[in-house]
Amino acid sequence: MSARGNCYDNAAMESWNHSLKVEAIHGEHLATREQAKAHVFDYNRIRLHSTLGYLSPEQYELANVA
Repeated sequence: MSARGNCYDNAAMESWNHSLKVEAIHGEHLATREQAKAHVFDYNRIRLHSTLGYLSPEQYELANVA
């Protein structure tokens, strides 16, 4: 995502990581890597995306099924 050694290129990823930690991980006890992967997958599936009109990907797909 960013150029190596350039901290200014990494702003988008840092923002996403902060949102993930604050909204999904904080206070959770994830014992295994598999639990963490599943938790992140579920979080991203239900998280509201500004580019989708503040809908979750799941809601967006259901609304746009032809």
